[in-house]
Amino acid sequence: MTTHPSQGEAAGKHDMAPGPPRDLSPGLYVVATPIGNAGDITLRALEVLRGAAVIACEDTRTTGPFLARLGVSTPLTPYHEHNAARQRPALLARLARGEVVALVSDAGTPLVSDPGYKLTRAAVEAGHAVVPIPGASAPLAALVASGLPTDRFLFAGFLPPKAAARRGALAELAGVPATLIVFESARRLPETLAAMAEGLGGRPAAVCRELTKRHEEVRRETLPALAAHYAAAGPPKGEVVIVVAPPAAADPADLAPEDLDARLRAALADGLGTRDAAARVAQETGAPRRDLYQRALALGDGDGS
Repeated sequence: MTTHPSQGEAAGKHDMAPGPPRDLSPGLYVVATPIGNAGDITLRALEVLRGAAVIACEDTRTTGPFLARLGVSTPLTPYHEHNAARQRPALLARLARGEVVALVSDAGTPLVSDPGYKLTRAAVEAGHAVVPIPGASAPLAALVASGLPTDRFLFAGFLPPKAAARRGALAELAGVPATLIVFESARRLPETLAAMAEGLGGRPAAVCRELTKRHEEVRRETLPALAAHYAAAGPPKGEVVIVVAPPAAADPADLAPEDLDARLRAALADGLGTRDAAARVAQETGAPRRDLYQRALALGDGDGS
């Protein structure tokens, strides 16, 4: 199922006039850039990128050609996980001299699964202004395209690639009463969806691929159905965001004892102790934790761990 980017909202009362560049106050400007469609750059972002003394970016080979197409000739400096410790002092020194430093990622909003956090934290601690320049964000784009609840959500980043660690992470997320947003590589998508179906059950979910790009696709099914589809079709191409509905609220009075036992056995099989297993199932079902703890003791080894 494919969705198409909207044509944008009316300007309304917002200041949309480009006008001449304004003088920028010194500080670190955290600038969102498009996640695919270059038309999603904002007028304010362009103003900051053109007015900055330097732009710190993950990869000059990605950011350079993009900015050239926009007519931005501001000098670039690489800032990524491999050189961050070395580059941070130089960027902080520029801020101390009263310069405007712009920070961008390869795509989307910086600090979301990229190395910008430590630079921002250091700038704050040094007393420099940190100015957000909002714009495109893959987690939010996927959330609004998913058709799942938006009133409460949790961005969980990338799940661990190793199976045991991934099961543990999903066990922690299972009881979170919010829509879950997860990044994943296309290559690992089939196995991750299978693990999510096992750990989170038959919840509604969406796989959002190549958002804002020519081949944008949003596939909405249950987790087991999505796992089956990608197991058969194989890994897709492009960037992927997975969105999963929150756990369904259940009336404890409607839950059969064997259903509670099955949930407890699954939690114990995930490596949780009896207390943690009881807490997880209590959060999922609303059943009394004390009663669940006693059931977990009877099902487990009885050591109360």
